[in-house]
Amino acid sequence: MSQPTPVDQNTETVTHSRNVERLVAGQPTSDGAGVRLTRVITQHLQRRLDPYLMLDAFGSDNPDDYIAGFPNHPHRGFETITYMIAGRMRHNDSRGNEGILQNGGVQWMTAGRGIIHSELPEQEAGVMEGFQLWLNLPANEKMGEPAYKDIQNDDIAEIQPSANVKARVIAGTSHGVSGAIQHPVTQPLYLDVHFSGPSHFRQSLKPDHNAFIFVYRGAVTVNGKAIPLKHMAILENDPQADGVVIETDDTAKLILIAGRPLKEPIAQYGPFVMNTQQEIIQAVTDFQEGRLS
Repeated sequence: MSQPTPVDQNTETVTHSRNVERLVAGQPTSDGAGVRLTRVITQHLQRRLDPYLMLDAFGSDNPDDYIAGFPNHPHRGFETITYMIAGRMRHNDSRGNEGILQNGGVQWMTAGRGIIHSELPEQEAGVMEGFQLWLNLPANEKMGEPAYKDIQNDDIAEIQPSANVKARVIAGTSHGVSGAIQHPVTQPLYLDVHFSGPSHFRQSLKPDHNAFIFVYRGAVTVNGKAIPLKHMAILENDPQADGVVIETDDTAKLILIAGRPLKEPIAQYGPFVMNTQQEIIQAVTDFQEGRLS
């Protein structure tokens, strides 16, 4: 892993931090062929966290929890972002694309008009941990060409705003450093923030963007509100707030996600996310008739 780039912590000016609107505890569930995971963003939060549709956190050192993986399944109308903190996952799809997602790597898949793919573990033992985030596509991009971007661990920009803080910039920009992914419409921000001791982290946010934090090690606070381990904090939308200040007295790790809401209708049926019910019916028909391959 490359060394983090020292940055001036004053690059991110936050004069008024957002507050925590509410805390959400993830719900244990399973997906794929029986992979155990925690679903953090469910369908009832899609409007509130637009443009994000779903967040799953997975992590286990028991192969029975993950070994079956996610065999062939279709997608249409949105993007999947898989961030592998630990472990190895092989993906392939109906168009002949194939790759391995490894420790610290990210796969950013744009499903567009449709693709069938699989994600299967490349390990039989050890820890597998990471996140899968679903990001909606605007209506005029939902039927675009599918695409992949595999971002290896060493290609993810890392910054160090202070001695006890570093952050991995997966998407968007932090402290003047841009991540590998930029999208002009949804403007996603995806940061993995690590505290090695007492400190704070500032990040500017546009007031109209929806934002949340998920803590996966330790605990942090925002404006005095504690965010415990394995909880998501939805950050309040405040026209006077220009960002967020995250603090901790100990070690902690979290992901900070934000994006510009699309404010478009959402119609979802399993792995298809469109704008109308008719478009969902067409997606199912196309899948059944083999037009997604």
